[in-house]
Amino acid sequence: VFIAQSRASGSHRDVEDEELTRIFVMIPKSYTEEDLREKFKMYGDIEYCSIIKNKTTGESKGLGYVRYLKPSQAARAIEECDRSYRAILAEPKNKSSESFEHDYYSNNTRQESRGNTLPFCGQPEFCGFEKNESRIQESISKRLSVVSRLPLIQEQLFALFDLVPGLEYCDVQRDPHTNSGYAVIQYSTAASAIYAKYKLHGFEYPPGNRLTVIFLEDGSDSSE
Repeated sequence: VFIAQSRASGSHRDVEDEELTRIFVMIPKSYTEEDLREKFKMYGDIEYCSIIKNKTTGESKGLGYVRYLKPSQAARAIEECDRSYRAILAEPKNKSSESFEHDYYSNNTRQESRGNTLPFCGQPEFCGFEKNESRIQESISKRLSVVSRLPLIQEQLFALFDLVPGLEYCDVQRDPHTNSGYAVIQYSTAASAIYAKYKLHGFEYPPGNRLTVIFLEDGSDSSE
């Protein structure tokens, strides 16, 4: 799925350069640009690869860019590459790259605060972050509660939460008095539920309506 460009927005290639062909990835600090190219060349024709380095020491920050010739190739790389790379579309070059890199890195380190409990943590290089104490104290379970100001549609909510592997069921309910939406979501593992909550709490669905996603007690031992 791509976002269509207005016909009045100028050169199509310029838009592709800025928004649709460049991906941003988290990589082991030992990777060279050749390693990065080798890992991602299977998804399409690469125009260039670059690794973000510390300006003072010259050491890799563990982040990099891969630019493809076509948007479809970048989309395929994001969809099919190993989850540990955390691949996303890069911000356009005319925006502040440093703030984008900082936000991306801090978001992903927060996500990894529980170490190897997340199934997407495929490589040990990505799991050495400090633990977030408030996250540890939160009651974790495989079951989530979803609250919305607007009614929820069963099929659409199922499709949304099914983006995270391990969805077991999605039960949508409606309050006849307030017309608000409520649903119970359950995953096969607590790790999937943690990831779904991280990605979808505050997500706007439909646009303008933020979902509230919290853990529900499911009787399991949260220390697992």
